[in-house]
Amino acid sequence: MSDLERRIAKYWNDRSKGLGQTRSRELHGKNFDSWTDLFREKLSRKNLKILDVGTGAGFFPVILSKLGHRVTGIDASSKMLREAEKNLESFRCRAELRKMNAQSLDFPDESFDIVISRNLTWTLPDVPTAYREWKRVLKIDGTLMNFDSNYGNVKFAAEDFPLNFKTLAECDSIKDSLEISSMIRPDWDSKFLREIGFDVEIDPDISNRVQQDESIPYDKIAVFGIYAQKIS
Repeated sequence: MSDLERRIAKYWNDRSKGLGQTRSRELHGKNFDSWTDLFREKLSRKNLKILDVGTGAGFFPVILSKLGHRVTGIDASSKMLREAEKNLESFRCRAELRKMNAQSLDFPDESFDIVISRNLTWTLPDVPTAYREWKRVLKIDGTLMNFDSNYGNVKFAAEDFPLNFKTLAECDSIKDSLEISSMIRPDWDSKFLREIGFDVEIDPDISNRVQQDESIPYDKIAVFGIYAQKIS
């Protein structure tokens, strides 16, 4: 693991408890229903084998296992995985959780029907490598679903975010060192994914659809959805 990767993992370790509590609130509120509806629309079959990359506090594994899918969640943060375990236990759900680098997956080729991620790619040192890895473990005709935001020009420390200044300043420092922060997203993602063998559909803003719980603070940056089918 590089120094930057260790720094990113520490950042998420430091945020693990608070994010675990936020995800638990989401799972007990309207956001559970809104994400469930989205997945019912996008996933036509049950019992799919799904990889959740950067699972964090286990939000997607809870919802997707409730929908009848077999979910593996990976994360580079050990403390985040412990929060995921808590949420899975609270909802009496089962999922395999493993500590792993999102850019170097320990799975054979074509292992999964779906690869999914939320709020991760904007903090990855090498997104092209990550996308190639996620494609590698996808079956032909499988789908990559990536939900993220274009944070490249955002200065978190200058905004009214519900985190302390030290955390926000560290986030800005990490983000500003990453190549992905210089890209126009999701346009860049769409172009790159097409180049490596995906058919891509973009929803530029799903914020109003999935951020239904008014008791949870959100930033003002649009959440986009990428739905990319592996065709080669």
